[in-house]
Amino acid sequence: MTSRPSLYISITNHGFGHAARTASVAAEIQRLNPEILLILVTTAPRWLLESYIPGDFIHRPRGFDIGVIQSDSINMDKAATLEKLKEIRQKERSIVASEVSFIQQNRVDLILADIPPLAPVIAKTAGIPCWMIGNFGWDFIYGAWGGEFIEIADWIHDCFSQCDRLFRVPMHEPMSAFPIIEDVGLTGGTPRFNLEELRQKFGIDTPKEKTILLSFGGLGLQQIPYQNIQQFPDWKFIAFDNQAPDYPNIIKIVEHNYRPIDFMPICGRVVSKPGFSTFSEALRLNTPIVTLTREGFAESPLLLAGIQNYSYHQIIKPGEFFESNWEFLHQDLQPPCQSEDMIKKDGTEKIAQTIVNHFKSKI
Repeated sequence: MTSRPSLYISITNHGFGHAARTASVAAEIQRLNPEILLILVTTAPRWLLESYIPGDFIHRPRGFDIGVIQSDSINMDKAATLEKLKEIRQKERSIVASEVSFIQQNRVDLILADIPPLAPVIAKTAGIPCWMIGNFGWDFIYGAWGGEFIEIADWIHDCFSQCDRLFRVPMHEPMSAFPIIEDVGLTGGTPRFNLEELRQKFGIDTPKEKTILLSFGGLGLQQIPYQNIQQFPDWKFIAFDNQAPDYPNIIKIVEHNYRPIDFMPICGRVVSKPGFSTFSEALRLNTPIVTLTREGFAESPLLLAGIQNYSYHQIIKPGEFFESNWEFLHQDLQPPCQSEDMIKKDGTEKIAQTIVNHFKSKI
């Protein structure tokens, strides 16, 4: 009896977006070939992974990068981020050695990574290929901050240069560190509940244009001005926030088997912050996006340009969200500059099929 082919999936230690993006690909791989053993290497909670991946997988809770240390989805702590990055760099050899040992013991055939810089180094040391998914590299984020981050960005650039193949998703920076780039479409999950049953279960009896999804990622937002919702008594607001108040027109989603994407088809707008996974899933479903701006994060302008081009949208300043009565909800959405159909939406499927074909060629 031969052992199952094994795929080691390494996910960046930052929020929930990278985990959601890559878990959607993992789920499609599992659907196409259930024999492939999925090993998800991430500090993201298992319930998040299970909300995308219906079948079995191994969860190895390890983090090889830090992303950006934040108190919430908007506010960044650059000093703490730099300190942690220096620590990871100092421990590079021991991290790589530990993972190579695990990979060899489990006969891993391929690494898929989104997008920890050490993943290609681990793969090269283990003698297996590393394919990555991304619309930006951490060298792009840190390099824009200057100072001591420049040296960190150069180190990360060198790590990325050892990657064998990059699946570059839309709304991207050039990602010039990567020697081989394959452009693919948007990634994300697929709604999996009957919409009428969803409406009945949660008492969503409002028309689509008066049903709003509040989605601020795994880190959420501090001090969301929920009192504004009282200005809209005949609207419904769907929130994935245990701390939301018990207003009659707030629907709190606390069960982990539900995801924001499951509610997008019944919502007239998603109110969010700049984040690839939320934007990508909304774009795949043609759900309009209302987003706050986010200063000091180099990815943000790329994402804002993406929704301006391909989505009905509103872009609001933090003050309009935190310090107003949410008058923006009464304003008309801006139409996309280009056709919504001009952006490819097949990233999840293309990446998964390419990986399944890789394993098929090895049998």
